[in-house]
Amino acid sequence: MTIQIIIDGGGDLPAGVMEKHNIISVPLNLHFGDEQYKTGETIDLATFYSKLKESEELPRSSSPSPNDFYEKYKKIDADQEILVLAMTQGLSSTYESAVIGKNMLIEEEPNRKIVVLNTKTASCGISLLVNEALKKIDEGLNFDEIVAHMEERIEKTTTLFILKTLENVIKGGRLDRMKGTLAKTLNIKLLLKASEEEGSVEVTEKVRGNKKSIRRFVEQIGEYAHTLEDRVIAMSHCNDEERGKKVLETIKERYNFKDSLFMEMGPLISTYSGEGGLVVAFFKD
Repeated sequence: MTIQIIIDGGGDLPAGVMEKHNIISVPLNLHFGDEQYKTGETIDLATFYSKLKESEELPRSSSPSPNDFYEKYKKIDADQEILVLAMTQGLSSTYESAVIGKNMLIEEEPNRKIVVLNTKTASCGISLLVNEALKKIDEGLNFDEIVAHMEERIEKTTTLFILKTLENVIKGGRLDRMKGTLAKTLNIKLLLKASEEEGSVEVTEKVRGNKKSIRRFVEQIGEYAHTLEDRVIAMSHCNDEERGKKVLETIKERYNFKDSLFMEMGPLISTYSGEGGLVVAFFKD
């Protein structure tokens, strides 16, 4: 019996991982004015980045409906156990939709085994958790053991963000335009973190200058984790592979992570972060 992993459009994975491990993604809805798209299905990242640059306003996103999840579950063989790693409730109602969709199917097929977890993370944080779940499946753990392990890992997941530009947080109304203009003039960069309680994103520090902010971003990792030899770090970048790879190399030179995962940031987090934004995720001590 195999375990089916499902994520949603708020999670990002390295190229090829989805196909290799048959991971299913339930897309988010993305609205550019009157135009509506489904992430990963009716709009690719290149088109998304292009439209994001051209648009005066940020796109709106909405979570998949319970029926979107129900339809995905329904297509999976009834004997398969399903583990859903939903993006943080702190940014989206996707988790609730996944749970309602599960309940809809279980009313029809009570013997189905589906567990939906609120990961309290997004983007590469989901990749970190998928990687961990796949490892435990390979080790031969049963479904209940994997669920218990993933619940423990979620509580240990640390997700840090750095913004290169403030354009999108100003456009999206998350930063007052006047304050934003002043911050841009002073070359202020924002460091953010997913909160441990809710998984909502909060500003932790404001640092002046690109080099200083990167240095502080890298330093922060060591404040959460110390013994890293057996751990993986995941990074996603918003349309700036060169910057992402350079910062990841700096992290790997400073800390002895066992392995790293690198990927493009999907539309949801890109909308908030803006071009050059980076996210890292790892398990803390």
